[in-house]
Amino acid sequence: MPTRDMGEIHDIVIKRLATYPDDRGYFREVLRDDDGLLRRFGQTSITKTYPGVIKAFHWHKLQDDIWYVADGMARVVLYDTRSDSPTHGRTQVIYAGDDNPVAIYIPVGVAHGYQVLGNRPVLLFYHVTHSYDAADPDEERIPWDDPEIGFDWSIRNR
Repeated sequence: MPTRDMGEIHDIVIKRLATYPDDRGYFREVLRDDDGLLRRFGQTSITKTYPGVIKAFHWHKLQDDIWYVADGMARVVLYDTRSDSPTHGRTQVIYAGDDNPVAIYIPVGVAHGYQVLGNRPVLLFYHVTHSYDAADPDEERIPWDDPEIGFDWSIRNR
């Protein structure tokens, strides 16, 4: 069973994925029914995002997410908007993708977004607890440069 780490934000779970390589390629388990991560299954979707793009921020009132970057590298940024959380107002950064294959559990009330790193697109799969309803979307938006979050999206040479 792959290892699981609790994130810096209360209720965040980072599942380190098991990869089984051989001479043909590899097989990787992302999400299993016995992981105990999702309360229920609603939908799985995939998005492709081009280099340099920032998609941030949004959060949900009803829906939990599990994010998996299947190709490329992303800087995933989480911000705890939950007033009753012990980590309210805290930001967490997770580098996810080719160099760090993880599944990230993002609970209700935690704002999330990401930035594509490098010169390749990112393929992001997300598994959610509720199917998308275009007539009543469970998605609250926060600008990517929101001063309350105050996240610095710049890349620094070190």
